[in-house]
Amino acid sequence: MLSEKHISIVKSTIPLLESAGTAITEHFYKRMFSQNPELKHIFNLSHQHSGGQPAALFNAVAAYAKNIDNLGALTGAVERIAHKHTSFNIQPEHYPIVGHHLLETLRELAPDAFTPEVEEAWGAAYGVLAGIFIEREGALYHRSANETGGWQGARQFTITDKTKESELVTSFVLTPVDGQAVIDFEPGQYLGICVEPAEHEYREMRQYSLSDKPNGKQYRISVKREAQATPGVVSNYLHDHMNVGDSLDVYPPAGDFHYEEREAPVVLISAGVGVTPMQSMLEMLAAKSFAKPVFYLHACEGVEQHSFNQRVETLGLSLDLQHHTWYRDIAHSNEVADVSNIHQGFMNFATLRDALPIDSGDYYLCGPVAFMQFAKQQLIELGVDSCRIHYEVFGPHASL
Repeated sequence: MLSEKHISIVKSTIPLLESAGTAITEHFYKRMFSQNPELKHIFNLSHQHSGGQPAALFNAVAAYAKNIDNLGALTGAVERIAHKHTSFNIQPEHYPIVGHHLLETLRELAPDAFTPEVEEAWGAAYGVLAGIFIEREGALYHRSANETGGWQGARQFTITDKTKESELVTSFVLTPVDGQAVIDFEPGQYLGICVEPAEHEYREMRQYSLSDKPNGKQYRISVKREAQATPGVVSNYLHDHMNVGDSLDVYPPAGDFHYEEREAPVVLISAGVGVTPMQSMLEMLAAKSFAKPVFYLHACEGVEQHSFNQRVETLGLSLDLQHHTWYRDIAHSNEVADVSNIHQGFMNFATLRDALPIDSGDYYLCGPVAFMQFAKQQLIELGVDSCRIHYEVFGPHASL
């Protein structure tokens, strides 16, 4: 329990944190990785290079300081981070390491302000936060280990099917080597996987959304080949080097973003590889012969990058489904240019205003952050209550 003095001191450091910005967390990560390089086996180093992870951590630290006297306001963030931590197999013994480097970072960047009283207050504050995460993560680990088909830690799976879904996306069906059952998951959740690419010094851990409904026997993930200036290490390794018969380590399903069962219309909105958790939801809704209207709205570059296109058509036979696709360019896709549910350009909900369940639907978004911000703003302007808009960010979290 934090004292009033501790709370007061931590809140007094908020201006200092805000003036330093992400310089704090950038310094923190450099310090921690230089002195504890074994943690590079856990953290996604690509997110360090992009700046996404330092920014996400800074936002989390600042939010904690601002709400240290009202921790209930952080419940959603704690749940999201705890799920992500379990997919990395974060353990209680990692927290003292992180706490040490956080306090030393504050000492090194603000030696004049980091008095013994400030150190004591932040040390106590970090201890409380670490305790919250350790408790919640422990509960998640316990649940994953004790449900039918469950386990804790790494479990070996074999690739039993590899299917190209589109120009950039390939699906991998993962079946446990031990031949036993696997724990069910909520459509929208993800798997943590661990691989050891050749010529890479560290193991690489990533999370990929599950793209099929639960079946108790195996999982399917669908992975986009990242072909940016710095190619995705793991996505390219999976595409180019992992084949049927190869094995990898898998951690139990996790994630706080998932379909919430209600007797209400469902609107699934995605762009690019953000289609994967939506596909899982659609597969589940079709399997249950969901009676309410379902809308499946997707945007991608063109027909060559449209994953699950034919599968959505098939699933629509067991649902009250409306599906629309926006291609950035359909000039070279004459076979779809005249179809009424194919559109060119940015996703625009105005044309669907009369059909969408503005007052009653549950809306699920996944895709690039800028796309989700754009989509959410349109929904708000149409009158959709923000509490019915749910979203997932691939990578470090960002607010819409």
